Amino acid sequence: QAKTVIQAEIDAAAELIDFFRFNAKYALELEHSQPISVDISTNSMVYRGLEGFVAAVSPFNFTAIGGNLAGAPALMGNVVLWKPSDTAMLSSYAVYKILLEAGLPPNVVQFVPADGPVFGDTITSSEHFCGLNFTGSVPTFKRLWKQVSENLDRYRNFPRLAGECGGKNFHLVHSSADVGSVVNGTLRSAFEYGGQKCSACSRLYAPDSLWPQIKEKLLEEHGKIKVGDPAQDFGTFFSAVIDDKSFARIKKWLEHAKKSSNLTILAGGGCDDSVGYFVEPCIVESKDPQDPIMKEEIFGPILTVYVYPEKKYKEVLELVDTTTPYGLTGAIFAQEKRIIEEARSLLRNAAGNFYINDKSTGSVVAQQPFGGSRISGTNDKPGGPHYILRWTSPQAVKETHVPLGDWRYAYMQ
Repeated sequence: QAKTVIQAEIDAAAELIDFFRFNAKYALELEHSQPISVDISTNSMVYRGLEGFVAAVSPFNFTAIGGNLAGAPALMGNVVLWKPSDTAMLSSYAVYKILLEAGLPPNVVQFVPADGPVFGDTITSSEHFCGLNFTGSVPTFKRLWKQVSENLDRYRNFPRLAGECGGKNFHLVHSSADVGSVVNGTLRSAFEYGGQKCSACSRLYAPDSLWPQIKEKLLEEHGKIKVGDPAQDFGTFFSAVIDDKSFARIKKWLEHAKKSSNLTILAGGGCDDSVGYFVEPCIVESKDPQDPIMKEEIFGPILTVYVYPEKKYKEVLELVDTTTPYGLTGAIFAQEKRIIEEARSLLRNAAGNFYINDKSTGSVVAQQPFGGSRISGTNDKPGGPHYILRWTSPQAVKETHVPLGDWRYAYMQ
């Protein structure tokens, strides 16, 4: 997966362990949360697994996500068919083997490497399909959703559909912001792991009054970023992108930036696939806030900046909210409390994870449950206490301890 040592540790060890531990904690808390009982009857809630199987479709970029997509439904009593990404097969298989070694009964989770469309067609055509736990692209999730809707008459239950589909995430800078925080947070968010995070900052909105300072510092620090082999050099900040398809897609955006009269490449812009798929971290300035590079997900190390007139800050709030159909992550950098509260209010639907004076990446299990709405997904917040409820079918049980002596009510006699 070409991760640096810290990115690998955060993901494949720390976050995966957190998912397993906190999901178990939340499941116990859910089990202990019972309805009110009265003197003559006892009430209880049984959290059953869904009736059928859950399909888990996991991405390449986070090993922990794959473990959680399969692990959370299994924890709640479901059989899971886990289809890993073609470009994260080994890491996903390692997690699967660890689950078995830890005592997970065989066949509760079934590891099913497969062609995407074949897997999708197969699961959605089964009468026993009862849930989809998905992380991936918008077109794939839409395709699966449509297939489910077309097959509704054959299912025994209405399937639960949970999806996380990426974003076009923003850092919005107010004139009161701390420049150092803006620059350092943006460089980390935009370029860590080559921008291959669904939460990565892809668009930066900076006021003209601060832009000279931000630009100078941004370019200075950008020049210190080292791209290479993280296994050989711990000074490497990020490495190659995941595969040839990703490289080709990112390269098209770089070509767009070079050709468009609205765009100016301030730093980077090079790429090389002779040995691995390497892309330089690229900073682009756009004169047009509606240019496609400000609207569409890239999933690579390209940051686009739009410099706005400081006096038009409120108009920029609306611009941030309406430019893209996504709603995953975003951040406001400001020191004035009034400005922060205004941004929280007007951008309440623009991001499912909203950061104040911090970068748009790096959500931590149990601290910032993750997910967004709009076309970013169904916002079920894995890493939080409510997520596991998606994978249960609760049964309310009432047991009465006093015989019913008459069918008539007292007022009738």
